[in-house]
Amino acid sequence: MKKFLALSLLLLSVVAFVPSAEAKTTNGVLTANTSAAPQIRVQVGQNRRYNNRRYNNRRTVRTYTRNVRVGRRIYRETYRVVYRANGTTRTRLLSRVRIGRY
Repeated sequence: MKKFLALSLLLLSVVAFVPSAEAKTTNGVLTANTSAAPQIRVQVGQNRRYNNRRYNNRRTVRTYTRNVRVGRRIYRETYRVVYRANGTTRTRLLSRVRIGRY
């Protein structure tokens, strides 16, 4: 009977202390998660890495025409607008033709 009680007490103590031995702590912080990669990525500022690329597959080019009055003259201006993938635009005046007065 003494052997049975001693053996059962030994098994209970092993079951109670083994799981706590796996999660070792140092100053209250678990060491199992310190070697893992971080969950979030922090970026300060804009991503300006691809701003200077001349040709981008995702860019959109549109041509706009508008009539502009300068003083008493009216001009037809044609613009080319490039919409880049990073959200910026580039505007270029293609032609300005005088179409009339008043």
